[in-house]
Amino acid sequence: MTTTLAFPVLLRLIDERSTAFRAAVASAPSLDVQVPTCPEWTLFDLAQHIGEGRRDWAATVAAGPAPAKSAAEGAPAAPREREALSAWLAESTEQLLDALREAGPDRGCWTWWGASQSPQTCGAVARHQLQQMAVHTYDAQVTVGAPEPLPDEVALDGVEEFLFTCVATTSAWPHKPTAFDFDATEGRSWRLTVDDDGARSTRIPAPGTPPVAAAGEGPHAAGVSVRGTASELVLFVYDRIPADSLRIEGDAGLFDLLRAWEPEE
Repeated sequence: MTTTLAFPVLLRLIDERSTAFRAAVASAPSLDVQVPTCPEWTLFDLAQHIGEGRRDWAATVAAGPAPAKSAAEGAPAAPREREALSAWLAESTEQLLDALREAGPDRGCWTWWGASQSPQTCGAVARHQLQQMAVHTYDAQVTVGAPEPLPDEVALDGVEEFLFTCVATTSAWPHKPTAFDFDATEGRSWRLTVDDDGARSTRIPAPGTPPVAAAGEGPHAAGVSVRGTASELVLFVYDRIPADSLRIEGDAGLFDLLRAWEPEE
């Protein structure tokens, strides 16, 4: 069984990334500047998305396994005045953190992911919320011309969280079975296998390390591997940086098939 960041650490890092997000917004010359990594949004749109999204997830966590009504209904709208917006964003994050603290990591929670490798628990919600905040903080930093890599512990957990939550499915892969290897230069690696049974990921020995029994073995050799820092891998899978920012070996076209795949679930 793989381990993830402890629940208190997830909450601390959500708070830290939220603080970094607000700092980026505060440094922008205008809230109307376009976000290069989310070109359909202005920086204000991104801030509004962050605030409303955290409030919605706070309500979802509080509701437990049953779907919750949107917290945006009747809630204060995102203000356009800079200091008021920062306070509104901070309150949005605190609502989420308060709900998660109250629920604890093991309580059941409605999630949009069903047949994935991530459980439908508040702990898994916290794990995914950290990645949402981390990637959108990068978006805000790019917008103000000061992009920073994701913190190491956030990024290392983020590669696995993305594979376990956003990619895992029981829908059949519509192409020839294959595997994707993701190698972080920090010394951790994962293999995503896709075949008639769907898509599942597991940790494997990092390149250059002694193999362990049965790890990385299976019917499908990796059709492509991608190597970079954990931060680069997260930003790559979330379409924030291009493939040529990393080292790719094998059939790079497989990533196009993976991105275009729409499982039936």
